[in-house]
Amino acid sequence: MTGWDCHAHLFGPYATYPLADNRSYTPPEGPLEAYLAVLARLGLAQGVLVQATAYGSDHSLLFDALEQAPQLRGVMVAHPHELAGLLARKPGGAGLPAGLKAARFSHRSGAGGNFTGSASFDDLQSMAASLADAGLHAELWTDCAALPAIAPLIAKLPVSVVIDHMGMFDASKGIQDQGFQTLLRLLGDGKVWVKLCAYRNLDNAITSEGFELALPFHAALLAANPDQLVWGSDWPHLRVIPLPDAAQLLDAFKRWTNDERLAQKILVSNPARLYG
Repeated sequence: MTGWDCHAHLFGPYATYPLADNRSYTPPEGPLEAYLAVLARLGLAQGVLVQATAYGSDHSLLFDALEQAPQLRGVMVAHPHELAGLLARKPGGAGLPAGLKAARFSHRSGAGGNFTGSASFDDLQSMAASLADAGLHAELWTDCAALPAIAPLIAKLPVSVVIDHMGMFDASKGIQDQGFQTLLRLLGDGKVWVKLCAYRNLDNAITSEGFELALPFHAALLAANPDQLVWGSDWPHLRVIPLPDAAQLLDAFKRWTNDERLAQKILVSNPARLYG
C-alpha cells in the first residue's frame, strides 16, 4: 500500500472519548479502528486526522490515535490561551505526539459562521509565528465567498497554510468566480496548499451528473500548482445524506486527474513533503 488520505475525522467510542457539552453537532461514532479499515480498503498507507470541533479543547482522542497508529498524522484545534502550554509539553511523558503537524482554524461566511469550538482566523494571525517556530503549519477551513477579504493577510503569514475542501467553492458560480480565482492565485503563487475534496461543495455529490460539476474546479487547481495539492476523503462524511463512498471519491480523483504521474505526486510525494 502507498499513498495518503489527508483529511479524516475520528469520533469515539463515546464511552472513552465523550464529545464536548457545548458543540454544534452530534455525529455517529467513527473510531480509529474503522478509519484504519477504510485506509486498507482504499489501498492507502497513511492518513491525516483533523480534530473535530465537537471535541472542543479536548485533544485526547487525536493524541491517543497518533500514539497508537504511527502511520497517521494529526491536525489539532487550539486557541491562543492554550498554545503555549501545548507547545511546552515535553516528549516522553505528556509530550505532543510526534505525528502532530498542524493546527486548524475556521473562517466561514454565511449565517452559520464557525462551529462552536473552532479557532478563528484572528486566532491564526496571533498564533502563526509560534506555530512556525514549532514546525507546525496551519489548516484553514474557509470558503470562496470569504477568501478575497483575507487573502492579503494569508499571503503575509509566516506559516504555511493549507486550505480545506477546495476552498468550499460554489459550483453554480463557475471557475471565474472572484473567490475561486483568489484561491487559484494564492495556490499558483505558492502561498497556500489546497486539499482536493469535491463532494462537500455540491448539492448532489452522489449521482454522477451532480458530482461531475466539480471537474472544472479540480482541473483549474491542477493547472494552477500541482506541487501543493493533496487529496482527502473527509471520512466519515459528516452531515451528508446519502453518504458518499470513499473508494468512489478516490476513483473520481484518479479519473479526473487522468495522469498517473500527477496522481502519484498528489497522493504520495506532496503529502510526504507536507506531513513528513
